[in-house]
Amino acid sequence: MAPTPGAICLYQVDIINYKAVEDLPLYSLGRSERLKSRKILEQLFRRGKLVVHGPFRILYLEQGPLKDSKTAIQPLQAGFGTGTKQFRRAVDRNRIKRMMRETYRLQKNEILQLLLKKEHSLSLFMLFTGKQIPEYSVVYEQMKVILSLLISKIA
Repeated sequence: MAPTPGAICLYQVDIINYKAVEDLPLYSLGRSERLKSRKILEQLFRRGKLVVHGPFRILYLEQGPLKDSKTAIQPLQAGFGTGTKQFRRAVDRNRIKRMMRETYRLQKNEILQLLLKKEHSLSLFMLFTGKQIPEYSVVYEQMKVILSLLISKIA
């Protein structure tokens, strides 16, 4: 996929390990970037570290450098969830998760650049623990703050 004229490329071409990442659009959140592996999720909840800010909690697990160029692991994978206790209706839970995915998708590039530079991979799971359905602007601002906290922890 060739870049469009005038587009800014955030990925380095000389990194062999992350060849699949170079072809991704800038603000995407594709299937390969979502955290679906049961094995990784179990490791994340067992050994992951925690960052908390406001109603958001991020569990993250940083893995070492990937040497094998044939691995299909993305440098950044994310999962999202809300509690059933606070939000009994699935419609409400899905709305919150949709807002979280959208705000994360728009703001993840700084973390991705850092991981590409370090040649590490990161798995994270975001939980919303608030008691009311938030506005989109609140989720966007809170996501910006908690992602900057996460960057400062992994840098």
